[in-house]
Amino acid sequence: MATPDFIREIRAFAGHELLWLPGVSAVVFDDEGRVLLGQRADNHRWALISGIPDPGEQPATAIAREVEEETGVVVDVERLITVRSGREVTFPNGDRCQFMDLCFRCRAVSGEARVNDDESLAVAWFALDELPELADFHRFRIKQALSDEPAWFEAPGTE
Repeated sequence: MATPDFIREIRAFAGHELLWLPGVSAVVFDDEGRVLLGQRADNHRWALISGIPDPGEQPATAIAREVEEETGVVVDVERLITVRSGREVTFPNGDRCQFMDLCFRCRAVSGEARVNDDESLAVAWFALDELPELADFHRFRIKQALSDEPAWFEAPGTE
């Protein structure tokens, strides 16, 4: 994901120190039940669409904005499906981050899926039985989006 200006400003003071950041991600379905994925420019892996909310921005608004910015697809945000703190990530430039991700189930309402910025190499819809290689946490989010269960979170004491 591209680094927002406000994080660059923090990095000017914090250097490469670990930053705890909010994150949002989406499992976007179309009318055919396919899932929208982007092939990331930074690591070439297929992934759910994700991003970082701007300061003061509501998470659901942030993910709707991120999906449209990255893919050209306009979505209705239907519900929260997972809340999860990820592992620490060290980027090639040495920056360290850990994200608290809020993942939402979304429904595509308009737009054509396309690469819409420099964060993706490709954007495509995939049938559930034809998903490309995905990290386990992406597959878990898709499974949760398909269920009627309330939002998933790590229970206290199970970390």
